Amino acid sequence: MSIEIILRLVIMLFCALIGWGLGSVWAPWIISRFPTGAAYYRIAITILFAIIGFLIAPYVTVVPFRELRRRLHQVPARDLVMGIGGCLVGLIIAALLALPLSMLPGIWGQISPFLAAILLGYLGAMILIMRDKDILNLLGLFVGHDMVTRKRDMVVLDTSVIIDGRIVDIHQSGFIHGTMIVPRFVLDELQHIADSPDVLRRNRGRRGLDILNKLQKDDSVPLEIVEMDIPEIHEVDGKLIRLAQELGCPVLTNDYNLNRVAELRGVQVLNINELANAVKVVVLPGETLQVQIIQEGKEPGQGVGYLDDGTMVVVEEGRRYINNTLEVVVTRVLQTVAGRMIFAQIQNNHRRQ
Repeated sequence: MSIEIILRLVIMLFCALIGWGLGSVWAPWIISRFPTGAAYYRIAITILFAIIGFLIAPYVTVVPFRELRRRLHQVPARDLVMGIGGCLVGLIIAALLALPLSMLPGIWGQISPFLAAILLGYLGAMILIMRDKDILNLLGLFVGHDMVTRKRDMVVLDTSVIIDGRIVDIHQSGFIHGTMIVPRFVLDELQHIADSPDVLRRNRGRRGLDILNKLQKDDSVPLEIVEMDIPEIHEVDGKLIRLAQELGCPVLTNDYNLNRVAELRGVQVLNINELANAVKVVVLPGETLQVQIIQEGKEPGQGVGYLDDGTMVVVEEGRRYINNTLEVVVTRVLQTVAGRMIFAQIQNNHRRQ
């Protein structure tokens, strides 16, 4: 027998007892008007209340419990702990005030302790939730991060950095410490992309899911999918920024727009594109490089090659040396949004050849 049926029967029995009791209270009034049918009316009221109890049982037991459980899954653990703690503090204060409040004249002496418990419990929970960081600072438990990140570092992954795929190698190299957090709404977005009718978009989504699967199977990579959500915000980027604020941890991304918005909101951002640019080879004008010309450049006569780290090298008059490895001299270095570009000229010994 399921728990729902048991709850229905219990609520039905309880309502039947209420109906029987009301029938007893109304019995004199019923007998005065219906002397011969009083017993039937009492039974009818009992059956009516039992049916009502059977019908409304899920809405006063199972449904509220499921809704409460769903909301508790969405509430950050820090807010839950601080709310419970604040409520307990408020109730303790209300208990201390109960005796003097009960001495008030009239009905106020009866209802004031109850009202004080409700009001102070609510205020205590709200104050601790809204000022949690300040309070933890005063207690010495918060130093640059919240209670959770004192024990372990965390970083929140966005959709673009998962699809990119470089996160696996970066983490294994040791540049990212601690647990990588993937919110449920990011996983839902990946699944939505993977189900897209557009082939390119669908392949990107599936690659992101494959990357997550690879990270989960690697025991050396701590990955955690959390059910936390920000229901009042609909955009995924907005949810990520708010979640990072609540957890007190950075966002790992390669999305330029998310990077700028997060910085404006005071959230630390780890951009893997900036990391890639930071570790590229630093060259100065006048230095010599060896590069293989693999294709034509945009301008007439130019040849294009790439260094081992992917930096593009544009070689003047290098078109005729395609598929050859040359020694070139750097003339200037240009930093663009897309990355670093190096312009070079062929050394004189190659020119003579």
